[in-house]
Formats: sequence, C-alpha cells, structure tokens
Amino acid sequence: MTNAKSDAESPTESPTESATESAALNHNWWRGAVIYQIYPRSFQDSNADGIGDLKGIAHRLEHVARLGADAIWVSPFFTSPMKDFGYDVSDYLDIDPIFGDLDAFDEMIATAHRLGIKVIIDLVLSHTSDQHPWFVESAQDKNNDKQDWYVWADAKPDGTPPNNWLSIFGGPAWTWNTARRQYFMHNFLSSQPDLNFHNEAVQAALLSVARFWLERGVDGFRLDTINFYFCDQQLRDNPAVDPTLRNADLASDVNPYSFQSHQFDKSRPENIAFLERLRGVMDEFPATTTIGEIGDAERSMELLSAYTMGNKRMHMCYTFDLLSETPLSAQRLATILNEFENNGADSWVCWAFSNHDVIRHVSRWALSDAQIKLFACILMSIRGSVCLYQGEELGLPEADIPFDQLQDPYGIAFWPDYKGRDGCRSPMVWEQKEAHAGFSSATPWLPISDEHKALSVDSQVGIANSFFEHYQQFIAFRKQWQPLVEGDYESINTDGSVITFIRRFQNQRLFCAFNMGDSTAELNLPEGCAYQLIDNALYAASISDASLRLDAYSAAFVQLS
Repeated sequence: MTNAKSDAESPTESPTESATESAALNHNWWRGAVIYQIYPRSFQDSNADGIGDLKGIAHRLEHVARLGADAIWVSPFFTSPMKDFGYDVSDYLDIDPIFGDLDAFDEMIATAHRLGIKVIIDLVLSHTSDQHPWFVESAQDKNNDKQDWYVWADAKPDGTPPNNWLSIFGGPAWTWNTARRQYFMHNFLSSQPDLNFHNEAVQAALLSVARFWLERGVDGFRLDTINFYFCDQQLRDNPAVDPTLRNADLASDVNPYSFQSHQFDKSRPENIAFLERLRGVMDEFPATTTIGEIGDAERSMELLSAYTMGNKRMHMCYTFDLLSETPLSAQRLATILNEFENNGADSWVCWAFSNHDVIRHVSRWALSDAQIKLFACILMSIRGSVCLYQGEELGLPEADIPFDQLQDPYGIAFWPDYKGRDGCRSPMVWEQKEAHAGFSSATPWLPISDEHKALSVDSQVGIANSFFEHYQQFIAFRKQWQPLVEGDYESINTDGSVITFIRRFQNQRLFCAFNMGDSTAELNLPEGCAYQLIDNALYAASISDASLRLDAYSAAFVQLS
C-alpha cells in the first residue's frame, strides 16, 4: 500500500466490493464485541526511546488474541505537538514519528487481521492542534480561505471573552488572538482550538479524513468527544447548575466547569445531521463500526439514545455512568441499566469501567481481588459491547506518579487536589524481572510502579486463578452463550447485594445472578421454569428447591427452559 497521503479536502473513491464478499462479512461483529483499548505511548516501545509505538503494538497483539478480545481501539497516533498527547492533531493523514510511519501502521493492521482482531482507531474531530495548517491559516487574518474554519468571536466591549463558557482543563474556553483581534474557542487546552462544524467545508474535510483511514483498512472509529462538535451559533451564555446537581466526577470538585449547565457549548441538536453524514461514509465500507464518546453528565442517556437510534447514526456510544467515582452497588447498577432500557432500548451501548481518562476502577472503587474478578463478569454480562483498558485484565490499580514526573497538563493544573490521568496511563507491564517490565530498554516516559510489576503478564498467563486467566476464561464463556453477546433483557432486579437479570436471544434464556456483597446470599429463581446451572469454571453455586445459593462476591448463570 502506498504511503502517499490523500487530500483531506477533496472526496476520494470508495472501495469496490463484490456482492459475494459483502455477504461473507459479519456486518454486526461489533454487537457484543469485547474491545481492548490500547494507549500507544504506553503499550510497547520497539525503538528504545521510552515511548510506545505502532511496531510495539504489532509485536504484542498475540497477547490480545490470547485474551480473546474481538477488536482493539488504538488511541491517537497522528502527527501532533503532544501537548495533550495526541488528542491535539496537527495532521490527520499521517503518523507522528514517535509512533512510526504509515508502513508501521499497515503492519499493525495486517498483524491484527491475521490474528482475527478488528482495528478501531481514535478520531479527534471536534478540535485540532493550533499547529494544524488549517488553524495556522485561519489565524492569520479575517480574509483567508479558512477564516471561518474555527470558532472565532469578537470581544465584548470591555475586552472580555464573548460569553461565560469554560474549558474542561480550567479557565475560560476562549483565548485572544492578536493577529485577528478576536477570541477563538477551545473546550480543552488553549492549544486545541475548536473547529466550526457550522461550516460545510469543515465537515467535508473531516469526512474525507474518515475515508482515508477506512481505505487504509481500519474497521471503525472511536470518536472523541462526539457531543462537542457543534456549539451555539449565537454564543449564548450557559446557565448555572443548582449546586446540588453538579457532576461529582472528573475533578469537578476542584474545577468550576461543572458549575454550568452546558446547554450552548456542546450537545447541540445540529450534531445529529453530521453524525448521519458520517454514518453514510461508514456504510460505504461494509462491516465497519463507530463508537462515540459522550461527555455530558446531565444528558448522557438521552444523548446515547439520540445518537445511536435506528441505523443512520452511530453504531454505539459510551457514557461515563460506569466510569464515575460513585461506588457500584447492585442498586446503582440496576438503576443505570433500567434507565438505559427505558430510554434507549433500541440503541446500543459500549460499557467500560476504565479508560485513559479516569482513575483505574480497581483503585477508584477500592476493589478487593474477589471484587475485581466479579466486576469483570458483570461488565461482560450486561447488554452491550465492552471496552477493556490495557492492564485491566491484569487487575492493575492506579499508579502513583509523583508531581515531578507528571506529564498530564490536566493534573499539573489541578495538583494536588486532582492528580490527572497519568496514573492510568503508565506503561504496560509484560515481564516482571526485565528492565522496565519489558516495556522498553530505555527509561519510560512515565515511571512503572513496583506494584504493577508484581502483576505483569508473564506472572499471570497460565497461572490458575490469576486475573488474566479469569478474564480470558470469562471472555471464552461469554462467546459460548449468545444471550450474553447480543441478547435482550427480560428483567433486571435487585435483592439486597444481589443483582439479577435474564438475557434472552432467540430461544435461549440465561438467568444471571451476581452477589456483590461480602456474605453468602440465597435467592429464588424465576417461577415456571426448568433450571440448569451452568458450570463456567469460575464460580461454584448450588440450586435447591428453586433457590439459588451464591457465595460472597460470586456469580451464577442458569439456563432457563
């Protein structure tokens, strides 16, 4: 495949495919898929510079295949000044040299596909780097071809920003540009200006970016901050939020961003039409998928339903409901699942407990070893697809990164009340006794904790009752039972510390029970059924007279007929 880049501002031809080839594809592979998220800086270094890269990913994909994951999601690797570690793109159509080049990308794709693994890449469309040529041109003056490709606005008469919008990373969402004598908007760092999606040329350019990577062989996109694409054209002020309703997560206790109801700077109704245009591009490439990230605590379920309903928008989205700091009890989980069923039963969600933006759930919820394993079973039993974050299968806790080694601008800004995201982004641990745990022969870009080294891949693979073996066995179990992959719910109930639900697919019905408490529990099985307790090699349970007995922090699966 050639390394020549296509023009992001001009359409390209879609690939041709015979009817026979199309019929052979599993167009719905993403429904119920287990997706393994890779943070490329921290997965595997292949060139001894202390930073992970694409060749390193290709080298370690056997681990993902051994685990049993269906796909990988690779966080950004595009050309970038790395002020937000790749989420500030300066060239959508090339690879940053620290990660490799397009040949290395092709090698990674080929290796993944040879192993039966789909490849989803991270597209950051809401904003670019201020070093992107589009912004460099736009910022020159008010009379150039890209003068309205970003969100520009005049100052108020007193010189202050156009409105009260805030940046997630702290301070106003506006920065003054002396060349234009105007402010530009940025939801994140001031070096991440927001694109103006009200401009049709911007939309066309971004859709061509998607085509470029689809033609290169990717199987889908994870779409960063999907609800941030449009802002209010009138630039109206956001209203305040009742203090009792403020979001309690993502450093909001030290960041005034949560003091506002974000009605005008994101989650705008115009977003829907663009998502439909993007889905149209995806449909030119059979058996591809999209995962949208919805960052809106006030309207998460509403937006998830709106963005995924039918077959003309996103295939699936994820919210932060299970990525929050609030401990996960049986009652809270049931509330979330029932809310999803009531508001988005025809939609598809991608669930996750951890990712590159939040404290690892092992530490966030202070889980014991038994809880880590149980929570893995819960995550992979609820209706939807699943994202596992690298190291999650090892039971990794949050790493403690000292301030003098901190890299994350978010953490640096709010230290020590909020330590940022470096603790979940520290390098993967492969070999316990190797230098830097086998991640690199050079000093890694973030330190590796001794606690993580003790949980390395080589200390768990093939070891009975290890976290890795537990995840591997349950993924295999999940694939044996189609109700767990794509079945509907028949009921969702709680009884004290126990949550139960029935998953149904065609003529198969599976009763799932999870004891999230620290003592033995007994519960009645559904009436009018014959029962067969399924031995999944992970938990022991017993049935007597239509009563199911569950040990503390354990699960049971019962086939109903």
